[in-house]
Amino acid sequence: MEYKSRGGQKRDWEKEKLAYGVGPLMYTPAIQESAAEGVIERKYGGSYSLCFCLEDSIRDEAVGQAEKQLEKTLGEICEAWRAGQIKNEELPLIFVRVRTPGQLEQLGGKFLAYSDILAGYVFPKFSVSGGRDYIGIMKRLNEKNGRKMYMMPILESGDIIDMRTRKKNLYAVKDMLDEAGDMVLNVRVGGNDFCSYFGVRRRMDESIYDVRAVSKILTDILTVFSRDYVVSGPVWEYFAGDRELWKKGLEREIRMDLLNGFIGKTVIHPNQIPVVNSCMRVRKADYQDALSILDWEGDSLGVAKNNGGERMNEKKTHTTWAKKVLKLAEIYGVNDDENI
Repeated sequence: MEYKSRGGQKRDWEKEKLAYGVGPLMYTPAIQESAAEGVIERKYGGSYSLCFCLEDSIRDEAVGQAEKQLEKTLGEICEAWRAGQIKNEELPLIFVRVRTPGQLEQLGGKFLAYSDILAGYVFPKFSVSGGRDYIGIMKRLNEKNGRKMYMMPILESGDIIDMRTRKKNLYAVKDMLDEAGDMVLNVRVGGNDFCSYFGVRRRMDESIYDVRAVSKILTDILTVFSRDYVVSGPVWEYFAGDRELWKKGLEREIRMDLLNGFIGKTVIHPNQIPVVNSCMRVRKADYQDALSILDWEGDSLGVAKNNGGERMNEKKTHTTWAKKVLKLAEIYGVNDDENI
Protein backbone atom coordinates (compact mmCIF):
# COMPACT_ATOMS: atom_id res chain seq x y z
CA MET A 1 0.00 0.00 0.00
CA GLU A 2 1.32 3.46 -0.93
CA TYR A 3 0.34 6.78 0.59
CA LYS A 4 1.94 9.56 -1.43
CA SER A 5 1.34 13.28 -1.44
CA ARG A 6 -0.07 14.96 -4.54
CA GLY A 7 0.19 18.58 -5.56
CA GLY A 8 2.96 21.13 -5.09
CA GLN A 9 6.51 20.97 -3.82
CA LYS A 10 7.29 18.80 -0.86
CA ARG A 11 8.69 21.81 1.00
CA ASP A 12 5.20 23.35 0.93
CA TRP A 13 3.73 20.53 3.02
CA GLU A 14 2.46 21.67 6.40
CA LYS A 15 5.36 21.81 8.80
CA GLU A 16 4.53 18.84 11.03
CA LYS A 17 4.23 16.50 8.06
CA LEU A 18 7.36 17.94 6.46
CA ALA A 19 9.35 17.26 9.63
CA TYR A 20 8.55 13.56 9.24
CA GLY A 21 9.20 13.72 5.50
CA VAL A 22 12.88 14.74 5.52
CA GLY A 23 13.69 11.01 5.52
CA PRO A 24 17.16 10.11 4.27
CA LEU A 25 19.18 13.35 4.20
CA MET A 26 22.13 12.82 1.87
CA TYR A 27 25.22 14.94 2.40
CA THR A 28 27.33 15.94 -0.57
CA PRO A 29 30.36 18.27 -0.61
CA ALA A 30 29.30 21.70 -1.87
CA ILE A 31 32.41 21.80 -4.05
CA GLN A 32 31.21 18.88 -6.18
CA GLU A 33 30.76 20.08 -9.77
CA SER A 34 28.34 17.33 -10.82
CA ALA A 35 25.87 17.87 -7.96
CA ALA A 36 23.30 19.79 -10.01
CA GLU A 37 23.39 17.15 -12.73
CA GLY A 38 22.54 14.45 -10.20
CA VAL A 39 19.40 16.33 -9.13
CA ILE A 40 18.30 17.43 -12.61
CA GLU A 41 18.75 13.97 -14.11
CA ARG A 42 17.05 12.36 -11.10
CA LYS A 43 19.90 9.95 -10.52
CA TYR A 44 18.82 9.31 -6.93
CA GLY A 45 15.04 9.35 -7.35
CA GLY A 46 12.87 11.86 -5.53
CA SER A 47 12.37 10.24 -2.13
CA TYR A 48 15.31 11.82 -0.37
CA SER A 49 16.56 15.15 0.92
CA LEU A 50 19.87 16.72 -0.04
CA CYS A 51 22.33 18.77 2.00
CA PHE A 52 25.22 20.62 0.39
CA CYS A 53 28.02 20.63 2.94
CA LEU A 54 30.39 23.56 3.43
CA GLU A 55 31.73 22.26 6.73
CA ASP A 56 33.76 19.10 7.47
CA SER A 57 33.77 17.82 3.88
CA ILE A 58 35.58 20.97 2.66
CA ARG A 59 39.21 21.80 3.47
CA ASP A 60 39.67 25.23 5.03
CA GLU A 61 41.63 26.55 2.05
CA ALA A 62 38.89 25.46 -0.38
CA VAL A 63 35.92 27.15 1.32
CA GLY A 64 35.81 30.07 -1.11
CA GLN A 65 35.88 27.74 -4.08
CA ALA A 66 33.11 25.62 -2.55
CA GLU A 67 30.91 28.68 -1.96
CA LYS A 68 31.24 29.73 -5.61
CA GLN A 69 30.49 26.21 -6.83
CA LEU A 70 27.48 25.96 -4.52
CA GLU A 71 26.02 29.20 -5.88
CA LYS A 72 26.44 27.83 -9.40
CA THR A 73 24.87 24.50 -8.40
CA LEU A 74 21.83 26.12 -6.78
CA GLY A 75 21.41 28.36 -9.80
CA GLU A 76 21.45 25.42 -12.20
CA ILE A 77 18.91 23.45 -10.16
CA CYS A 78 16.66 26.49 -9.79
CA GLU A 79 16.81 27.25 -13.51
CA ALA A 80 16.00 23.63 -14.39
CA TRP A 81 13.04 23.61 -12.00
CA ARG A 82 11.67 26.88 -13.39
CA ALA A 83 12.04 25.49 -16.93
CA GLY A 84 10.01 22.42 -15.99
CA GLN A 85 12.93 19.98 -16.29
CA ILE A 86 12.31 18.93 -12.69
CA LYS A 87 8.77 18.19 -11.54
CA ASN A 88 7.69 19.25 -8.07
CA GLU A 89 7.43 15.66 -6.86
CA GLU A 90 10.95 14.93 -8.17
CA LEU A 91 12.64 17.81 -6.38
CA PRO A 92 14.30 16.79 -3.11
CA LEU A 93 14.27 19.01 -0.07
CA ILE A 94 17.53 20.95 -0.40
CA PHE A 95 19.55 22.34 2.50
CA VAL A 96 22.97 23.92 2.98
CA ARG A 97 25.19 23.08 5.94
CA VAL A 98 27.20 26.17 6.79
CA ARG A 99 30.26 26.42 9.00
CA THR A 100 29.48 29.43 11.17
CA PRO A 101 26.86 32.13 11.76
CA GLY A 102 29.16 34.47 9.84
CA GLN A 103 29.03 32.27 6.76
CA LEU A 104 25.23 32.06 7.05
CA GLU A 105 25.08 35.87 7.22
CA GLN A 106 27.33 36.11 4.17
CA LEU A 107 25.48 33.57 2.01
CA GLY A 108 21.92 33.67 3.33
CA GLY A 109 20.81 36.89 1.70
CA LYS A 110 22.46 35.99 -1.60
CA PHE A 111 20.85 32.55 -1.63
CA LEU A 112 17.34 33.98 -1.22
CA ALA A 113 17.43 34.15 -5.02
CA TYR A 114 17.17 30.35 -4.95
CA SER A 115 14.42 30.11 -2.34
CA ASP A 116 12.19 28.38 -4.90
CA ILE A 117 14.30 25.26 -4.42
CA LEU A 118 16.26 25.88 -1.19
CA ALA A 119 14.36 24.73 1.91
CA GLY A 120 16.80 25.91 4.57
CA TYR A 121 20.07 25.46 6.44
CA VAL A 122 21.77 22.93 8.69
CA PHE A 123 23.85 24.20 11.61
CA PRO A 124 26.75 22.03 12.85
CA LYS A 125 27.81 21.80 16.48
CA PHE A 126 24.78 23.80 17.53
CA SER A 127 25.09 24.87 21.15
CA VAL A 128 24.36 27.62 23.63
CA SER A 129 27.40 29.41 22.23
CA GLY A 130 26.45 30.70 18.79
CA GLY A 131 22.97 29.23 18.70
CA ARG A 132 21.20 32.55 19.14
CA ASP A 133 23.30 34.05 16.34
CA TYR A 134 22.04 31.39 13.92
CA ILE A 135 18.44 31.92 15.04
CA GLY A 136 18.67 35.70 14.72
CA ILE A 137 19.99 35.47 11.17
CA MET A 138 17.30 32.96 10.22
CA LYS A 139 14.60 35.28 11.55
CA ARG A 140 15.93 38.11 9.39
CA LEU A 141 16.09 35.87 6.32
CA ASN A 142 12.50 34.78 6.85
CA GLU A 143 11.37 38.39 7.21
CA LYS A 144 12.88 39.13 3.78
CA ASN A 145 11.65 35.97 2.08
CA GLY A 146 8.19 35.07 0.87
CA ARG A 147 8.62 31.36 1.65
CA LYS A 148 9.58 29.73 4.92
CA MET A 149 13.29 28.95 5.32
CA TYR A 150 13.84 26.14 7.82
CA MET A 151 16.73 25.37 10.13
CA MET A 152 18.00 22.00 11.35
CA PRO A 153 20.51 22.21 14.22
CA ILE A 154 22.97 19.35 14.74
CA LEU A 155 23.69 18.43 18.35
CA GLU A 156 27.29 17.21 18.33
CA SER A 157 29.38 19.68 20.32
CA GLY A 158 31.78 18.84 23.13
CA ASP A 159 29.71 20.57 25.80
CA ILE A 160 27.17 17.75 25.52
CA ILE A 161 29.81 15.13 26.33
CA ASP A 162 30.49 16.30 29.89
CA MET A 163 27.85 14.75 32.14
CA ARG A 164 28.23 17.60 34.63
CA THR A 165 26.92 20.15 32.12
CA ARG A 166 24.98 17.98 29.65
CA LYS A 167 21.52 18.39 31.14
CA LYS A 168 21.89 22.14 31.58
CA ASN A 169 23.18 22.63 28.03
CA LEU A 170 20.58 20.40 26.39
CA TYR A 171 17.71 22.21 28.07
CA ALA A 172 19.27 25.60 27.28
CA VAL A 173 19.42 24.62 23.60
CA LYS A 174 15.83 23.40 23.72
CA ASP A 175 14.71 26.72 25.19
CA MET A 176 16.40 28.50 22.28
CA LEU A 177 14.77 26.24 19.70
CA ASP A 178 11.38 26.68 21.36
CA GLU A 179 11.79 30.43 20.92
CA ALA A 180 12.71 29.91 17.25
CA GLY A 181 9.31 28.28 16.76
CA ASP A 182 8.24 27.01 13.34
CA MET A 183 11.64 27.66 11.78
CA VAL A 184 12.98 24.46 13.39
CA LEU A 185 12.21 21.52 11.10
CA ASN A 186 14.32 18.72 12.62
CA VAL A 187 16.83 18.25 15.39
CA ARG A 188 19.78 16.20 14.18
CA VAL A 189 22.60 14.40 16.00
CA GLY A 190 26.26 13.87 15.15
CA GLY A 191 27.00 10.23 15.89
CA ASN A 192 30.47 10.25 14.36
CA ASP A 193 31.43 13.41 16.21
CA PHE A 194 30.39 11.83 19.49
CA CYS A 195 32.33 8.66 18.65
CA SER A 196 35.42 10.72 17.83
CA TYR A 197 35.50 12.14 21.36
CA PHE A 198 35.95 8.60 22.68
CA GLY A 199 38.21 7.36 19.87
CA VAL A 200 35.80 4.61 18.76
CA ARG A 201 34.31 3.54 15.43
CA ARG A 202 31.64 0.91 14.81
CA ARG A 203 32.02 -1.95 12.31
CA MET A 204 29.39 -3.15 9.84
CA ASP A 205 28.00 -5.63 12.35
CA GLU A 206 27.83 -3.08 15.17
CA SER A 207 25.41 -0.22 15.76
CA ILE A 208 25.76 3.13 17.46
CA TYR A 209 23.76 1.62 20.32
CA ASP A 210 26.62 -0.79 21.04
CA VAL A 211 28.83 2.21 21.86
CA ARG A 212 27.48 2.71 25.36
CA ALA A 213 28.97 6.14 26.06
CA VAL A 214 27.51 7.51 22.82
CA SER A 215 24.15 5.75 23.11
CA LYS A 216 23.71 7.36 26.54
CA ILE A 217 24.20 10.79 24.98
CA LEU A 218 21.71 9.99 22.23
CA THR A 219 19.21 8.78 24.84
CA ASP A 220 19.53 12.05 26.75
CA ILE A 221 18.99 14.04 23.53
CA LEU A 222 15.86 12.04 22.75
CA THR A 223 14.58 12.49 26.30
CA VAL A 224 14.89 16.27 26.05
CA PHE A 225 13.80 16.87 22.44
CA SER A 226 11.74 14.03 20.97
CA ARG A 227 8.44 14.91 22.64
CA ASP A 228 8.36 18.26 20.85
CA TYR A 229 10.60 17.76 17.80
CA VAL A 230 11.33 15.18 15.16
CA VAL A 231 14.88 14.02 15.92
CA SER A 232 16.80 12.34 13.11
CA GLY A 233 19.11 9.34 13.50
CA PRO A 234 22.92 9.49 13.18
CA VAL A 235 24.89 8.76 10.03
CA TRP A 236 25.82 5.21 8.96
CA GLU A 237 29.29 5.10 7.38
CA TYR A 238 29.02 1.97 5.25
CA PHE A 239 27.51 1.85 1.76
CA ALA A 240 29.21 -1.05 -0.06
CA GLY A 241 30.94 -4.36 0.62
CA ASP A 242 30.72 -8.12 0.26
CA ARG A 243 27.44 -9.95 0.98
CA GLU A 244 25.70 -6.65 1.66
CA LEU A 245 26.75 -6.69 5.29
CA TRP A 246 26.64 -2.90 5.22
CA LYS A 247 22.96 -3.03 4.26
CA LYS A 248 22.05 -5.47 7.04
CA GLY A 249 23.94 -3.32 9.52
CA LEU A 250 22.11 -0.19 8.38
CA GLU A 251 18.73 -1.92 8.58
CA ARG A 252 19.53 -3.14 12.09
CA GLU A 253 20.54 0.33 13.25
CA ILE A 254 17.44 1.98 11.73
CA ARG A 255 15.22 -0.51 13.58
CA MET A 256 16.92 0.58 16.79
CA ASP A 257 16.59 4.23 15.74
CA LEU A 258 12.84 3.87 15.31
CA LEU A 259 12.43 1.92 18.53
CA ASN A 260 14.17 4.68 20.46
CA GLY A 261 12.31 7.54 18.78
CA PHE A 262 14.51 8.74 15.91
CA ILE A 263 12.81 9.51 12.58
CA GLY A 264 14.88 9.63 9.40
CA LYS A 265 18.61 9.17 8.91
CA THR A 266 21.66 11.05 7.71
CA VAL A 267 23.15 9.25 4.69
CA ILE A 268 26.37 9.74 2.77
CA HIS A 269 25.81 7.63 -0.37
CA PRO A 270 22.91 7.04 -2.79
CA ASN A 271 23.03 3.29 -2.01
CA GLN A 272 21.70 4.06 1.45
CA ILE A 273 18.62 6.01 0.31
CA PRO A 274 16.33 3.08 -0.62
CA VAL A 275 17.34 1.20 2.53
CA VAL A 276 16.27 4.09 4.75
CA ASN A 277 13.02 4.60 2.87
CA SER A 278 12.19 0.90 3.08
CA CYS A 279 12.85 0.80 6.82
CA MET A 280 10.65 3.85 7.36
CA ARG A 281 7.65 2.02 5.94
CA VAL A 282 5.13 0.99 8.58
CA ARG A 283 4.30 -2.62 9.42
CA LYS A 284 0.78 -3.52 8.34
CA ALA A 285 -0.16 -4.67 11.86
CA ASP A 286 1.02 -1.36 13.31
CA TYR A 287 -0.94 0.58 10.70
CA GLN A 288 -4.14 -1.36 11.42
CA ASP A 289 -3.68 -0.95 15.17
CA ALA A 290 -3.08 2.79 14.78
CA LEU A 291 -6.31 3.16 12.81
CA SER A 292 -8.22 1.23 15.48
CA ILE A 293 -6.78 3.30 18.32
CA LEU A 294 -7.56 6.65 16.68
CA ASP A 295 -11.05 5.51 15.67
CA TRP A 296 -11.88 3.87 18.99
CA GLU A 297 -15.41 2.55 19.28
CA GLY A 298 -17.10 0.54 21.96
CA ASP A 299 -18.29 0.67 25.52
CA SER A 300 -16.55 2.13 28.54
CA LEU A 301 -13.45 -0.02 28.05
CA GLY A 302 -10.26 1.78 27.08
CA VAL A 303 -8.35 -1.40 26.37
CA ALA A 304 -8.90 -4.18 23.82
CA LYS A 305 -7.19 -6.89 21.78
CA ASN A 306 -5.93 -5.76 18.41
CA ASN A 307 -7.40 -7.12 15.17
CA GLY A 308 -4.83 -9.88 15.04
CA GLY A 309 -5.57 -10.93 18.60
CA GLU A 310 -1.92 -11.03 19.63
CA ARG A 311 -1.40 -7.81 21.58
CA MET A 312 -3.20 -5.21 23.65
CA ASN A 313 -4.27 -1.79 22.39
CA GLU A 314 -4.91 0.89 24.99
CA LYS A 315 -6.48 4.12 23.76
CA LYS A 316 -4.88 6.62 26.15
CA THR A 317 -1.49 4.94 26.30
CA HIS A 318 -1.04 4.34 22.56
CA THR A 319 -2.60 7.45 20.99
CA THR A 320 0.67 9.36 20.53
CA TRP A 321 2.28 6.27 18.99
CA ALA A 322 -0.70 5.77 16.68
CA LYS A 323 -0.54 9.34 15.37
CA LYS A 324 3.14 8.89 14.58
CA VAL A 325 2.47 5.61 12.77
CA LEU A 326 -0.15 7.21 10.52
CA LYS A 327 2.17 10.11 9.68
CA LEU A 328 4.89 7.67 8.64
CA ALA A 329 2.41 5.56 6.67
CA GLU A 330 1.15 8.58 4.75
CA ILE A 331 4.68 9.53 3.69
CA TYR A 332 6.55 6.22 3.36
CA GLY A 333 3.80 3.64 2.88
CA VAL A 334 2.88 0.36 4.56
CA ASN A 335 4.65 -2.99 4.35
CA ASP A 336 2.34 -5.89 3.60
CA ASP A 337 5.17 -8.30 4.48
CA GLU A 338 5.05 -8.79 8.24
CA ASN A 339 8.52 -10.35 8.22
CA ILE A 340 10.15 -7.03 7.36
